[in-house]
Order: sequence, then structure tokens, then C-alpha cells
Amino acid sequence: MHGPIMPADQFFPDLPEQAWRDHRETLVPDHLGAEDAMVHVAMQTWLLRSGGRTILVDTGVGNDKARPAVAAWDHLQLDYLGNLERAGVRPEDVDLVVNTHLHVDHVGWNTRLVDGVWVPTFPNATYLMPKADFDFWNPANNPDIAGGVNENVFEDSVAPVHAAGQVRLWETSHPIDAHLRLEAAPGHTPGSGVVKLHSGPDRALFAGDLLHTPLQVTHPEHNSCFCEDPAQARWTRRRLLGWAVDNTALVLPAHFSGHSALEVEDMGSGFAIRKWAPFARY
Repeated sequence: MHGPIMPADQFFPDLPEQAWRDHRETLVPDHLGAEDAMVHVAMQTWLLRSGGRTILVDTGVGNDKARPAVAAWDHLQLDYLGNLERAGVRPEDVDLVVNTHLHVDHVGWNTRLVDGVWVPTFPNATYLMPKADFDFWNPANNPDIAGGVNENVFEDSVAPVHAAGQVRLWETSHPIDAHLRLEAAPGHTPGSGVVKLHSGPDRALFAGDLLHTPLQVTHPEHNSCFCEDPAQARWTRRRLLGWAVDNTALVLPAHFSGHSALEVEDMGSGFAIRKWAPFARY
């Protein structure tokens, strides 16, 4: 699922209009509409096989879910499970689900509707969720959720998995296996995390919502309107982009369409795109 989501000046209210013009050649058409200045994003899951296990990083928006704040996501009917099957994965094959954070567009396929009841989509999986987000997005703790983009999300996509005994909450860091580790990356949400991969000489950063547009590579000081702690989000973005530079790591944000992943280089006050991954355009 990919396409336009919000006007650029609403999604990134403090990002100068000139920056969008200066980088138009990089952004259009995969990340910015040519005519309407709408930011384009993808909703996607990264499928990993590591240590003999099948791992999903984030689970998109989900089907059948009441999303009153975002009409385009309300009661969706998408072939997500068919796409997984075409990649060679059935729901029962999944061993681990990593939710980098608990926003609406990262937990949707945690569950599916069966006979009117939300049940875990992946019956044999452990779901790794950040404890800080689990607490923050619980409406019992946060009455401000009502009317926002995360309305109903805890109830239909988080609580049913927890009730089934399939959730493992983590804090600070969590080793997944010899090659993968979850690390806290707060700012966008209190519990936001990233997955770092170390495999032989290769390094990768499954970056969650560290970035929503390539402009945040060149302008890391600018946040989306959805960042809960703007100052911390800026600090985290610079820190992790610096790690990616130091380790020549492939950066895989949750929402980049086009070639989806990139390597970055240090430019002093900011960073630059060194090269895009050789993935087919999405």
C-alpha cells in the first residue's frame, strides 16, 4: 500500500517550502506528488529470515478496522496475507513480530477479525512491543487518544495479542538473535525502537519512523507532525544516521516507497543520500 497521505506543509509544518523545491528531483514521484505537493509514503512490512526464524518488522494498517480519523484506512480490505503467502510465508510460519512502535500503521495486521472477534494473525509468533508505548497508548492511561489517529488501535490490535499471552514487552534494548538487536529510539513515540542487523561485514538499520521523507536525511532537524517529543526525535535521528554512516549501514525506513532503502553519508550539518538500494521501485 503506497501513495499520497498528507500535504507537505501539514506533515512537516516547520520544513521550509524551499527545501521541497531544492530537492524536487530526488523526491518526485516516489516521495512527493508532482502537482499537488502531497507527501507519498508506503505502508509495508519487512520480512526477515534469521537464526532459523521468520520475522516480520511492523504490520501495517490492517483490515476491517475502524479508523475514524483517517478515512483512507477505515475498514480496509487489502490482500496483505496473500502478499505474504506469495513471499512464501503463511501466518502460522511467523515466529516473531516486531512492532517498532505502536502507531496505527505499524500494528494493524497484529490481529484479524474472525467471527466478530479480534484474534492474533500469527498464532505461533511472539510479538515484541516496547513497554513505553504499551503504557502510553493504552487509553486507560491516555485519554487524549480519543479522536486521534490511534483511536481504537490498542483495543483491536494490541490488547487481543496481549490477552492471548503472545506479547513480550521490552525496554532499552533486546537481543533477537546473534545478528539482530532491538534498540530504543525514542522521540517519535516514547517507546519507538529500531532493529540493528550485524551479519559478517554487513550492517543494516530497520529504522521504523525515524524518517518519513528523504528530506529528513538532508534536514535531520525537522520532524513530522506526529513526533511526540520533537527535541528527542531530532537527537535520535542524528544519532542513528551517524551510526549508519559510521557502519556503512543500509537504512530501511518503514515508509519509503520508490527504492525503499538507502545508504547515507555525513555532510557536516546534516547528511546526504549516498545511494539508493538496488531494490525494484515500489
